[in-house]
Amino acid sequence: MVLRISNRDARRLWLSLQGLAATPTGPANPRDTIRKLGFVQLDSIQVLARAHHHILWSRNQNYRERMLDTLLSKDRAVFEHFTHDASVLPIETYPYWRAQFARRKARMDAKGWYADAMASCADLGIKERITAEGALSTEAFDTKIEGPREMWSRPPHKRALDYMWYAGELATCYRQNFKKFYNLPERVIPAPHRNQDVPIEEQINWLCHQAMARLGFATPGDIKRFWEAVDTADVRTWVTASDLIPVEVQTANQEWLPMLATPDIETHLQTAPAPTSRLRILNPFDPVIRDRERLSRLFGFDYRIEIFVPAAKRVWGYYVYPLLEGDRFVGRIECKADRKKGILTIAQIWAEPGVRWTAARAKKLEAELARMGRFIGTSELRWQCAPPA
Repeated sequence: MVLRISNRDARRLWLSLQGLAATPTGPANPRDTIRKLGFVQLDSIQVLARAHHHILWSRNQNYRERMLDTLLSKDRAVFEHFTHDASVLPIETYPYWRAQFARRKARMDAKGWYADAMASCADLGIKERITAEGALSTEAFDTKIEGPREMWSRPPHKRALDYMWYAGELATCYRQNFKKFYNLPERVIPAPHRNQDVPIEEQINWLCHQAMARLGFATPGDIKRFWEAVDTADVRTWVTASDLIPVEVQTANQEWLPMLATPDIETHLQTAPAPTSRLRILNPFDPVIRDRERLSRLFGFDYRIEIFVPAAKRVWGYYVYPLLEGDRFVGRIECKADRKKGILTIAQIWAEPGVRWTAARAKKLEAELARMGRFIGTSELRWQCAPPA
């Protein structure tokens, strides 16, 4: 008999594995949080708080923004690189990440995106200057965009820095106001992790195993999308050789999907706690939100961020936050903070279909907004809209 996992149990396990089941209180330990999640995505947009800070705060509301900076720049407990996007990862992951350096470099070389940039920047002596001067940002170099200026156009020195960073030839040393400073890996990555030589097969095995540990149940596509550091063929080979067992997972619309799980899945299902009843404002880049296909399957919640959608074509708004209550997405909220003036403004709020916006639910949202205000330093709450009907 194939084990069947009900939708409610699937959501409960998934939220537990992603650190959103427990009440987000107690001493903040962002290093352990990043280890639990596997990585945390970085993003420059600050509407309330930048994505990486918001994600960590959602899991412990005693977290403060300076803590991540300390982990990266002083403790060297995390490093930056590219998963599906720029992210911070536990430093222990570094020996298993060399395949990603080679993978990203091979892709760039094959497409020729950075070849001209590297050639034109040879006379800048980027690595030589960093070797002599220490950590440098893009502002230490000055080249101009050649050809038409398009949305993603970058001057040659920025493309060259990106190339060397993707390939692991440079590392992020620290950030100032989100500006990245590059340095040589031997000055950033602790020697025990930098010098550990892990065979490529072991790297792939480790990445797939760690993805499954954090997913709980998955399709091969889920495993690939978790890190975006392993190719589809490698995942299929790993799955064939693994001890994963077949399960069926119930979707939000009551369908049963064939998936895979580790042999101890029943123990995980029995021990996964029920999620806190708090109402949570989640970031659009939260790991529970990021894989839109998994989000839709498990929660019936269709979401996309509309920052790149022209204003006239947006369904919701520029930067709309999902609202999670227990194990259910109950709404969306568009809000923004003026940190200098200490004001948090609510522009729009929507309840999901079938959700009644009760007085109790409104009170939960007010409590979460107050917690958010303490995190980002706002003391005044302004409503520009009426609550949902």
